Amino acid sequence: MTNVFSRGAAALSLVALLLGTASCGLPRSGPNKSEIYKGSVLEGGDAFVVSVNPQVTRATSVVPALGFSSTFLNAGVMGSDVISPGDVLSLTVFENVKDDPLLGNTGQRVSALSTVQVDGQGFIFIPYAGRIKAAGNTPEGVRDAITRKLDPQTPDPQVTVSRVAGDGSAVTVAGSVAGQGNYPIDRAARTLTAMVSKAGGVTIPPAVAVVRVTRGNRSETVWLQDLYANPALDIALRPGDQIVIEQDSRSFVALGATGAQNRVPFTSQTLSALEAIATVGGLNSNLADPTGVFVLRNEPEAIANAVLGRTDLQGAQRMVYVLDLTQPTGMFEARDFLIRDGDTVYVTEAPFVQWNKTLGAITGSAAGVDSVATAASGL
Repeated sequence: MTNVFSRGAAALSLVALLLGTASCGLPRSGPNKSEIYKGSVLEGGDAFVVSVNPQVTRATSVVPALGFSSTFLNAGVMGSDVISPGDVLSLTVFENVKDDPLLGNTGQRVSALSTVQVDGQGFIFIPYAGRIKAAGNTPEGVRDAITRKLDPQTPDPQVTVSRVAGDGSAVTVAGSVAGQGNYPIDRAARTLTAMVSKAGGVTIPPAVAVVRVTRGNRSETVWLQDLYANPALDIALRPGDQIVIEQDSRSFVALGATGAQNRVPFTSQTLSALEAIATVGGLNSNLADPTGVFVLRNEPEAIANAVLGRTDLQGAQRMVYVLDLTQPTGMFEARDFLIRDGDTVYVTEAPFVQWNKTLGAITGSAAGVDSVATAASGL
């Protein structure tokens, strides 16, 4: 009888201990709702806890503004035949003399100068014609200049000039494209979309592709989808432009009772709280509390004041936005509330989860105590 009472007393003592420490001693994915609310400014904490409603959604609906400035937009399309320093020209001279041609050997009436490169100052050198200004000119203009220089030395010379690929009127395409490299600005590729296409197109999903164009010391960025949707953004290219296709680097962190806990990249230009939850597999039906979906972020001063209806806040503010998916409009609020780069989406566990864990710990530990006591009584 004594042993029975001893075992019972031990079990009861263990139950009391577990019930007293269950809230802090059992494993869990993070704080519960009441603990988050205790961090509120109203409770002496340092974060503003705000329930999401249409006014909050409007105040926080800020997405990255990407696009080109007037400097890029107003640059006209280059003439496809304009010559630039670094270009390579192909020249041929036909002479009307047979016995003693100026450029060729005896009996040779056609002289081909197939690789004449425009130097850094924009000139080319032609035997007997000297230095000819080519940069900024067209092949037809260069042909006229060469003809005038040669005409006094050989009767009625016939000159042809054509511009071929070179380092001058060219751009660099890099990043997530099928064919990285240096491409000439020719008749078929004088705009941004045409050049991206010439490079083989992008190798990442268009929804997360960003196009960055650097011209001189100026760099500007546009969404690829916006580029194709709005022809006005299809800027004209200039020699030396650098085009880089990059994947959107924004991400959020998912924690708590979700399908996955991870750092998650954005999959589109805009991402709602509902889409963010769906991206990580939704709420864990065995653990999640749909009344406790939180979005944590550091909010800029202007937005924080707008959300709280104040004007006195200074600097970035810690904000905790609360979504209750069980409310009549809860799903709509989650659908409209936008997630931003660096956000943390946290879903609390349902209260019964901790209760089940407590019961499991009690029953498992009590069984262990009973086993030990039984073993001891047999000694």
